[in-house]
Amino acid sequence: MSPRLAKALVNGLLLGGAAVALFPLLWMLSVSFMAPGTASALPPPLLPGQATLENYRTLFVRVGMGRYLANSLLVSSAITLLALACNMMAGYAFAKLRFGGRERLFQALVGALVIPAQVAMLPLFLLLKYIGLVNSFAGVIVPAMATIFGVYLVRQYARGIPDELLEAARIDGAGEWRIFAGIVLPLLKPIMVTLAIFTFLAAWNDFMWPLIVLTGQEHYTLPIGLASLAREHAQDTELMMAGSVVTVLPVLGLFLAMQRYYLQGLLLGSVKG
Repeated sequence: MSPRLAKALVNGLLLGGAAVALFPLLWMLSVSFMAPGTASALPPPLLPGQATLENYRTLFVRVGMGRYLANSLLVSSAITLLALACNMMAGYAFAKLRFGGRERLFQALVGALVIPAQVAMLPLFLLLKYIGLVNSFAGVIVPAMATIFGVYLVRQYARGIPDELLEAARIDGAGEWRIFAGIVLPLLKPIMVTLAIFTFLAAWNDFMWPLIVLTGQEHYTLPIGLASLAREHAQDTELMMAGSVVTVLPVLGLFLAMQRYYLQGLLLGSVKG
């Protein structure tokens, strides 16, 4: 097989795979602009005969999707900022600061990764109930302030920072907070962006934990709002698709815009680790 033919074959397979992956998303977007009942026809149409924004008006005027969108933005942004602060400091400490039991503690944290998250949900819920954080945004935000994966990711990347650079700063009289803020954080910028994107996407798409903690409809995030919409409008395919677009499109656009930094941080972190 000639190199040109092999290249064309590989590109054709990649394009075919991309088309298969993108088709459901594109059809979801198309159905969201169809009139009610149009998508239920056999065979279902691929494009709207007459595009309409009525489904989106219904979502934001009657269903209250705007409140769910604002709740998701608030929760996801707060989780991202707090998780960045906690994970960056903890990961740097495990990588560069010397304290008793550091390696054993880190090994215990990594070992905890094999424990399913569902196992910890009941005791965590009871703890939050005891301190009065159930049915509040704090009940969703506080447990996500630090993650084992985030600490591990930062730690692996921070190990590549030269010890001589930190020692020189200490000899010059810089304190640990000044070293962390002035030297370490700028060097950790690639992994910081990666962790921020990863955390925001995970918080935005999280369904199970907000469903358990947030019992009041005024606190619903987008995934829970979409699930409640499915219960109330199970037959309204067009409205459901519009709700899915509102839920997926913001984070999809964020990931596509920042994917270069996301992948760069992951690759650099793996090399430096």
